[in-house]
Amino acid sequence: MSTKANSGLWPALNVMRRELSGYFSTPVAWVFIVIFLVMSGTFTFYIGSFFERGIADLAPFFQFHPWLYLFLVPAIAMRLWAEERRSGTIELLLTLPVTTGQAVLGKFLAAWLFIGLALALTFPVWLTVNYLGEPDNGIVAAGYIGSWLMAGGFLAIGSCMSAVTRNQVVAFILSVAVCFGFMLSGLPMVMNLFTGWAPQALLDVIADFSFLAHFAAISKGVIDLRDLVYFGLVITFWLLANTIVLELKKAD
Repeated sequence: MSTKANSGLWPALNVMRRELSGYFSTPVAWVFIVIFLVMSGTFTFYIGSFFERGIADLAPFFQFHPWLYLFLVPAIAMRLWAEERRSGTIELLLTLPVTTGQAVLGKFLAAWLFIGLALALTFPVWLTVNYLGEPDNGIVAAGYIGSWLMAGGFLAIGSCMSAVTRNQVVAFILSVAVCFGFMLSGLPMVMNLFTGWAPQALLDVIADFSFLAHFAAISKGVIDLRDLVYFGLVITFWLLANTIVLELKKAD
């Protein structure tokens, strides 16, 4: 890697633009968007009983996002580094005037913006609930923000898992397993395993790891700084881990 790599965000933004253009040069992007829109609509209107509830809100829409992201985001993330390593193009990428950290950030931002685009394309659901009633659009906006932040957390984990292996399927399975652990950490079925012998401080830490708890709070319209910091720290930690893994792989 060149020792004259540019500092700042510009190299990362260049990587981001390169990756974004790559998404839409293949059918992968369109397939993901179609699947996400169809599944989110199906869960909202059929499984979530959107019309039968008779309430003008998007709770049935947002409540299924964690489970959609659990499988769809790792499907996007698995190719970020595993494909680069398998094809050997990672060496070409890292010979450019860009640091490993900037490359990791650029790829992450591209995938995160792409997921944000897919999320934004669900706006007909928002139009529908406004046509049928008078929802609190502040809560709806908070739900979208929380959903995108949660997707960023899933994506950062998936990106790190993609750097661990050359096999995209293995990367996908590892990502789903780790993300599933973060989702379950605050649920009673997990907390009961520690109740009775673990100190309360440890129980609080385990509960605070839950994606579901932090997302649920934001989706209710309560944008607490602690929830924003949580997702920020999760994304930062896994991107740093991603960078370290790639540096170690280069040393092999």
